[in-house]
Amino acid sequence: MTRRSPALGYVIGLSAALLFGANGVVIKLLMDGAGFTGFQITQYRVTGTAILMGIALAVVDRRGFRIARARWLPLALMGVVGVGMLQATYAFAVQILPVGIALLLEYTAVPAIAVIAFVFYKEDVKSRLWTAIVLVLVGLAIVAQIWASELEFVGVLWAFAAAASLTFYYVMGERQTSRLHPLAVGFWSMLVASIFWSFLSGWWTVDPAVFLDMIPVTGDVNGPQLPVWLPMLSNIVLGTFLSFTLSLTAIKYLKSTRAGIIATSEVLFAFLVAYLLLGESLNTVQLVGAALVLAGVVLAQTARTGRVVDADLVPPARME
Repeated sequence: MTRRSPALGYVIGLSAALLFGANGVVIKLLMDGAGFTGFQITQYRVTGTAILMGIALAVVDRRGFRIARARWLPLALMGVVGVGMLQATYAFAVQILPVGIALLLEYTAVPAIAVIAFVFYKEDVKSRLWTAIVLVLVGLAIVAQIWASELEFVGVLWAFAAAASLTFYYVMGERQTSRLHPLAVGFWSMLVASIFWSFLSGWWTVDPAVFLDMIPVTGDVNGPQLPVWLPMLSNIVLGTFLSFTLSLTAIKYLKSTRAGIIATSEVLFAFLVAYLLLGESLNTVQLVGAALVLAGVVLAQTARTGRVVDADLVPPARME
């Protein structure tokens, strides 16, 4: 594969990371300001994204609409567990926890995936993985300040549930969808998630008029406001579809390990945007812990040849 401009790859990859990292703040604003539940947010998000990915797939590769029967079950499981549950659990996590910490906890999926590949699939991994795991565990203990119980336990559970869903998506995807176009994987998994949540999300209880209501875009209720439909549209178009597409594009210009490291910067952007808009911040001790976790995640991203994890859900099999 020709990598014409690594610099362009970094710009595209960082843009994707910014959009995805900032989207956690958008979700939090919609839940706190407009009263949506995490399930309803997920319903709108996966449905809108499925439509956009379907349109893109029709333009790029219509063969992606024809799926062999052997792929039906893996894609269905990826849609329900790896996409549907991931989006919902992450939404509930960011509602309870600071956005950056929620995404940081979700990224513990990176070393988990590498361990599963090593233990269950006998895949060779670099020894740095074990250092990465130690850094992640120590860093998480510091971020959570387990000696003082600073984080709400329920929020932590939601975030780890998101990590488990992300882990499932990649473990399943690496071995079951390697021959499918990434947009096809995205479209079908989003479509399945949309169908799944259409029965459970309670979307029908939402008053359509709420989309015209105004909600604050900062932690200050007297600050700037936007109509609900605008951040909801951003959640779908910018925070999901475009971040996915940009991440996919960045891989054309960067080696997989570099793409994985760039993807990890989503956590930094989540912290930054949450601080600027919501006033969420960490104390000095927690910042040290967050740095250790990020260092561990970066090491884990480089522990497997040609395999990286991106919370944008870009199919891993195309990251070589």
